[in-house]
Amino acid sequence: MIKPQVYQSQNTNQTLLFLQRLSVHSSTASLPLWLGSKVQRQKKLNHLVLVSRNVETNSTTTDTHTDKSTVIKVKAIVKVKVTVGGFFSSLRLDRGIDDITDLLGKSLLLELVSSELDPVTGLEKETLKAYAHKAGNGEESVKYEAKFEVPNDFGEIGAVLVENEHHKEMFLETIHLDGFPEGPINFHCASWVHSKFDNPTKRVFFSDKCYLPRETPSGLRRLREEELSHLRGNGEGERKSFERIYDYDIYNDIGDPDKSLELQRPPLGGKERPYPRRCRTGRPHSEADPLSEKRSRNFYVPRDECFSEVKQLTFSTKTLHSVLLILLPTLGKIIKEKELAFSYFHDIDSLFSHGLDLPPEETEKGFLGKIMPRLVKSISGDRTHVLRFETPETMSRDRFFWFRDEEFARQTVAGLNPYSIRLVTEWPLRSKLDPEIYGPPESAITSEIINKEIGGIMSVEKAIEKKKLFMLDYHDILLPYVNKVRKLKGKTLYGSRTLFFLNSEGTLRPLAIELTRPPSSSNNTGQWKQVFTPSWHSTSVWLWRFAKAHVLAHDSGYHQLVSHWLRTHCVTEPYVIATNRQLSELHPIYKLLHPHFRYTMEINAIAREALINADGTIESSFAPGKYSIEISSAAYALEWRFDKQALPADLVSRGMAVKDPFSPHGLKLTIQDYPFANDGLLLWDAIKLWVTDYVNHYYPEPSLVESDEELQAWWTEIRTLGHADKKDEPWWPRLKTPKDLIGILNTIIWVTSGHHAAVNFGQYVYGGYFPNRPTIVRTKMPSEDPTEEEWKKFIANPERALLKCFPSQLQATRVMAVLDILSTHSPDEEYIGEKMEPSWGEDPVIKDAFERFRERLKKLETLIDERNENTKLKNRNGAGIVPYELLKPFSKPGVTGMGVPCSISI
Repeated sequence: MIKPQVYQSQNTNQTLLFLQRLSVHSSTASLPLWLGSKVQRQKKLNHLVLVSRNVETNSTTTDTHTDKSTVIKVKAIVKVKVTVGGFFSSLRLDRGIDDITDLLGKSLLLELVSSELDPVTGLEKETLKAYAHKAGNGEESVKYEAKFEVPNDFGEIGAVLVENEHHKEMFLETIHLDGFPEGPINFHCASWVHSKFDNPTKRVFFSDKCYLPRETPSGLRRLREEELSHLRGNGEGERKSFERIYDYDIYNDIGDPDKSLELQRPPLGGKERPYPRRCRTGRPHSEADPLSEKRSRNFYVPRDECFSEVKQLTFSTKTLHSVLLILLPTLGKIIKEKELAFSYFHDIDSLFSHGLDLPPEETEKGFLGKIMPRLVKSISGDRTHVLRFETPETMSRDRFFWFRDEEFARQTVAGLNPYSIRLVTEWPLRSKLDPEIYGPPESAITSEIINKEIGGIMSVEKAIEKKKLFMLDYHDILLPYVNKVRKLKGKTLYGSRTLFFLNSEGTLRPLAIELTRPPSSSNNTGQWKQVFTPSWHSTSVWLWRFAKAHVLAHDSGYHQLVSHWLRTHCVTEPYVIATNRQLSELHPIYKLLHPHFRYTMEINAIAREALINADGTIESSFAPGKYSIEISSAAYALEWRFDKQALPADLVSRGMAVKDPFSPHGLKLTIQDYPFANDGLLLWDAIKLWVTDYVNHYYPEPSLVESDEELQAWWTEIRTLGHADKKDEPWWPRLKTPKDLIGILNTIIWVTSGHHAAVNFGQYVYGGYFPNRPTIVRTKMPSEDPTEEEWKKFIANPERALLKCFPSQLQATRVMAVLDILSTHSPDEEYIGEKMEPSWGEDPVIKDAFERFRERLKKLETLIDERNENTKLKNRNGAGIVPYELLKPFSKPGVTGMGVPCSISI
């Protein structure tokens, strides 16, 4: 058996000679300060020289029995990314020790692992070892090199073990082994390697090849299993920042009862409040509430899910973090009166033309301006830095777009939340809630009201038969929270229904809005409900505008809490956790999914820290207030099903399409000009073809899916642990055939790419001018049990009453800042179909399949442009209308409103 060989870099002798000369001829007073006092520095230096001499003696020893003619000389080239942490770490006390480690050529210990077992013993072959020395500095990476002599009978190199000899972690990009007759072997790592002083366990990196579990080379099987075991952890203790452990927990860290009992929030996850699971942090329980987890400044994320220290890494997550933790508190200092309303509409306009002066102490170092150049601008003169918002494209095209009823209706199919509009299939409308608690279930929208609006065209019964009536229905989901929310200062709420009629030209026309308040025993009031319709009388017109504001606030809250947060971010975290716990990096399905999970867990952690947390942006600026996340739990319990997250199934479930084998995509749309569905189905089909090619290549036989133990464990864990509160539901897809797997993967990839892009990147375009989508309404309808004085004020100045109803200045500017960041693509955004993963390039079949996928997406891009120029498609083309580009596959940095990233990156 070949003994392990440890080679020292060629510059070792020069380094040792330098140290020896330094110890003999140099004054110790000139030595680095980190070595301590003059005497201490001399002692430490002598010790280093002694150790170095020993290293030189030991490391140059080789096996004298090795025949040099039977070995292959191989050079390992390791690229390490320059990081922000490394840049600032020049002040660390242990930096000097790491510098000496580099000088000695002992930065990284590499061990080459054979894919084969020893044919004599049947055991793993002993690894070949060598230290890598620092060979060069680049602007973005540092190069390390090591040399090996690999015996001809060693077998194919299947993995490399890495031990980081530094005191600080490093981000390993690639390992390139050059010198083999068959060509180089590549290891794309893209991973943080912890210091051996933090964890003595060596990191393992497998080559770019894919293997199903049963195909794993014998020499790699133990490492494959051990690596998964390390990633699962043991479920004990508080997680450390350098760890890469994935585990599950409930959402019990939204509140902060230790800070104030007013910030106590019930845990989400369990029978009472079902919810997906998040990543376990292991923090201790709160002292004030044993059901809650104690909050801290650091929210654990497995190290490879958080790349924010990489120097080249864009500002996406950093900017969001800065907005939430620095800029938003600064706004509270500028706008000291939290409930202050805008006095006039031109005050709202001034946010885009004039801006808000920022306090000097917040901008003296220019930090906010550098990290948020779109928002924070330097101004010459007395005003050094201002927060000035970009004018949203919707407003720049049509200043009064938000006022128009046709735009209100159009945005239900081509706006920010295209997931709520549904076909009316039953009449009369009725609530499913308990009438003993919430009052009579019959809707106040009667046939007489609808016939008055469309009677000249058709009756309500005919409209339902012809599939012409559609609805936004936030009645039953919101009504249970109305009385709770109304007890909160500066907030009100209703249950709502909004009806639309499909015109002959394919556009929607709003018909009626119903607002409902349930009975309240504490206020001794009965149920109140009223229907509002478009009108040609001033009082009714203004009441209609108020009703629209309430509905838009409901839609904004549902969009943010359900369509966006719950259905993309929240439900995806269990997919990420299960994938890392159960699928080896060698598994082809891991490599397919990995690009679609980039940054998701980090973004979710930031959201728990400062977005959906108690008194965070969502609670303070959205209609449901402190009950916001509870409402997303209610929606998860009542509405979420995995099988309905596929786009075709979602459209059918809402009555927006019917199955039709003779129509494109196998569906016939109820509204033919439905931009989100039209473009989304093309993207869905492109993803499906790519996933089909991929899965069929690795699973040519149906039995291979059912016999893949890693794959089966992955799907079982998603259902029973990640979504534990729904584990017994009968609608979970089975996983027995390649077709089953294709459907599951297609759904997950769609949710993380197309679905998320459709509900995220248009947030500033449609919500940047907040009267178009107010996130909160603070006053009840003027017609709801008004006092004589309240009614007089409304009649005298309805515009001022509407401005008081809208979000306060502080609420509006906070939300606008967050929406700007969430909507903007970052410089390092990876778009779907743009980047070929290294493992795909290793396999010609997969490489060709990906190229076909990329070409389909390019054609989709062109087709969307053509659709937006088609004057017959009135929901995406017309005077002042913003083209629908949310599902165009590609975009540019800093752009809002278009582009489909691979993952839920922000």
